[in-house]
Amino acid sequence: MHNLLIIIIASFSISFCAWAAILFLYVKKEVLSKITLFLVSLSTGALMGGAFLHLLPEASEKIEASKLYLIVLFAFVFFFFMEKVLSWRHCHKENCPVHTFGYMNLFGDALHNFIDGLVIASTFLIDFQLGMATTLAIALHEIPQEIGDFGVLVHAGFTKKKALIINYIVALTVVLGGIVGYFISFYLHSIIAYLLPFAAGGFIYIAASDLIPEIRKETNLKRSIKSFIIFLLGIALMFVVKLIN
Repeated sequence: MHNLLIIIIASFSISFCAWAAILFLYVKKEVLSKITLFLVSLSTGALMGGAFLHLLPEASEKIEASKLYLIVLFAFVFFFFMEKVLSWRHCHKENCPVHTFGYMNLFGDALHNFIDGLVIASTFLIDFQLGMATTLAIALHEIPQEIGDFGVLVHAGFTKKKALIINYIVALTVVLGGIVGYFISFYLHSIIAYLLPFAAGGFIYIAASDLIPEIRKETNLKRSIKSFIIFLLGIALMFVVKLIN
């Protein structure tokens, strides 16, 4: 039960990232756009660092290499498939042409959050430090994503207040994923380790397919250099967490 409490607290902390979108109510669009670029850079580095410094090394101790790389590839393809079928794209600007249907975005986000919860549960059940590193990587990614999702809902016709509330309700599916992940571990304990390379594949896909292209859109050399440094800072943050472990 101690592990369950930790998983619930960690997943609840992720759900609170949805309230980062409240910045939309008080910050000018131009200022928020500048802030978001650096948040995206930080989350990109954290996701890459989490995948290559934490998830994959841990998984390599439990799964043979041929299976591990196959699962990473499968996860990469799975996330690509989900993006195409559900229009699951983590846009980081208020007006995003990819999101045509607000409700479709909510469904895709709920599924994404649920999987995050499963990953959080599986990593904490294997090792506390691994769980903390994974939660941190997910949190850093969720902040710019939730700001983008809020913008999508407003663009789709929701009022700002309704968009905030619905976005948070959907964010709570990460808690459901964490609880489900904890209880299925008793029945499917052998597959918990396999969620590590699956999560790594998802982290790599999100960073490479969605976030890095957003960063590359910046044409100002000075801001591009700053964003790259912050990207490296995200990787360094994951490295520090590993050293602490």
